[in-house]
Amino acid sequence: MNKYILIFLITVLVVGGFLFVKNKNFFKNVPVNTEILGNKDDLVTFSILPGSKVHGIMSYRGSVKNGYFFEANILVGITDTNKNMILQSNAHATSDWMTADPVNFEGYIDFSIIPKGPAYLEIHNDNASALPENDKKILIPVIVE
Repeated sequence: MNKYILIFLITVLVVGGFLFVKNKNFFKNVPVNTEILGNKDDLVTFSILPGSKVHGIMSYRGSVKNGYFFEANILVGITDTNKNMILQSNAHATSDWMTADPVNFEGYIDFSIIPKGPAYLEIHNDNASALPENDKKILIPVIVE
């Protein structure tokens, strides 16, 4: 092999490696989805903002209105971008839950067992009737790291 070609290849590898290490975020130029989907008008507050990068075990707090609770329980989970459930959990009310007014809740979720990439944090009513027409959900986009 010609020594000039070898020097060229080494230079390309060194420069390419430097750029690779410098730019660890491969999705830097990909727009992050920050649009809340579903019954978004029912969401009063939530501590994990749309488009947030999430990882590990995270606690959250929020407030929703219009009857999402049953026995002070509300469902919170993670879906993929096709809205398929990956992990389902729950949270509990921290204020009076037997009202259509805003109800505060809190819980935690473990993102370390979720595939990395875009996902949705889903807040779902605890639908005691199990009738699909009574389902309500709010989808908050996040990036799992």
